[in-house]
Amino acid sequence: MFEKAQKTLGLIRLELGEPDFETPSHIKDAAKRALDNGLTHYTSSQGMPELRNELARKLEHDNGITASPDSQIVVTAGACCAVNLAMLALVNPGDEVLLPDPAWPHYEPCARLAEASVVHYPMREEDGFAPNPEIIQKLIAPKTRVLLVNSPNNPTGSVTDLSALKEIANLAEQHDLIVISDEVYEKFVYDGAAHHSFAAISGMQDRTLTINAFSKTYAMTGWRLGYAVGPPDVISEMVKLNLYANTCANSISQAAGIAAIRGPQDCVAEMAQEYDRRRRYVLERLRQIPGISCTEPKGAFYVFPNISNLPLSSFDCCMHLLEKGRVSTVPGNSFGKEGEGYLRISYATSMTNLREGLERVANAIVELDEKARGEGDSGR
Repeated sequence: MFEKAQKTLGLIRLELGEPDFETPSHIKDAAKRALDNGLTHYTSSQGMPELRNELARKLEHDNGITASPDSQIVVTAGACCAVNLAMLALVNPGDEVLLPDPAWPHYEPCARLAEASVVHYPMREEDGFAPNPEIIQKLIAPKTRVLLVNSPNNPTGSVTDLSALKEIANLAEQHDLIVISDEVYEKFVYDGAAHHSFAAISGMQDRTLTINAFSKTYAMTGWRLGYAVGPPDVISEMVKLNLYANTCANSISQAAGIAAIRGPQDCVAEMAQEYDRRRRYVLERLRQIPGISCTEPKGAFYVFPNISNLPLSSFDCCMHLLEKGRVSTVPGNSFGKEGEGYLRISYATSMTNLREGLERVANAIVELDEKARGEGDSGR
C-alpha cells in the first residue's frame, strides 16, 4: 500500500505518523554548533552525561519521576530502539508479554525477537479505546512477565485516566509484572485531558520502564533520539545491549536534545495548539460523512474513525480511498485484529491538506455508496 501510494500522483497523505513541523531553530542551531565544535565522535553507550542530567531534571519536573542520571537513564536511537532493547533486557524465551490491541505495530515484533509469547488485551471503542483492567486481569497467566501500556495512544488517540492506570498498577504489583510505559505523545493532550506517567504512581517506579523520545515532542523524527528510564538493573542491561546494537546514539542529535530540553518550550505548546485545531476540524468533517462515526481522541495526532457500516474491510476501504480519492490512510487491522472496521487518519499535516483530503474521502465514500445501491438495484 505504501509503495502504491508512492506512485500515485497528486496524493494527499493522511497516513504519516510524523509531525509536519520543522525542528525548532534553536535545536537545529545547537546541532550546527556541535558539528563546528567537532562533536562527531563516539559517546557513552548510555548517552552523554550532560543529556542524561537534563533528562533527569525534565523527568522530575514534568513527570514526577525521580531518576539517577548515572544508573536509571539510557539514551537510544529513538523510541523504536528503546522498545527493542527493553524487550531483550526484560524477557526470556517463553515469557509472555501483554500488548494492547490496537497498538503501534512495532511492539509485537520486538517481543517476538526476544522469543516471548505475545498476548493481546483488547481496547474497544465502548471503553474509549482505553485499557480495561478487568480484561487485563483475566489474561494474566503464570508466564506473564511484561505488560505494555501506551498513553496517549497510537493509533486511537485515547488518553488513559489516572484511576485506570492505578488499577493496572495494582495488577502489576499483585502479579509481579514489569510495565513498559510508552509515553512519546505525552505533550499532546486536549480538552482538559492530562497525561500521567505510570512510574509516578506510588510503588511503580521500581517496576516501570518508561519509554520516550524527542521525535514527536520536538518534531525530530529523523534525528533518531529516544530514551528509557527504569530500575538500575534493567537499564544496565539495556546499556550493554545498546553497545552491541548501536554503539551509541548519534552525538549530534544528543547535543540537539540538550538544547531541546533546556530551551524554550513555546514551540511545543504551539504545535499542540495547532494539532488541537486540526483535530477539531477533522472530527467535525468526518462526522458529516455518511457511514462513518468517530470517537473523540484526547491525545496524540490521530483519529480512529469507525467504518464498519461501509461495505468494505479496513484494507479494502483504504485501497478504495487511495485509488478513487487519491488519499492515503492506514487500515485499522494493521494495528491488530481489534482494529478491523476502523481507519487511522493522521492530522499531522496542514489544514489545506486536511480540508482537501477529507473532501476526497467524503466523495469516495459517496461514490462507494452509490455503487452499492446500483448493484442492489441490478440485483432486484
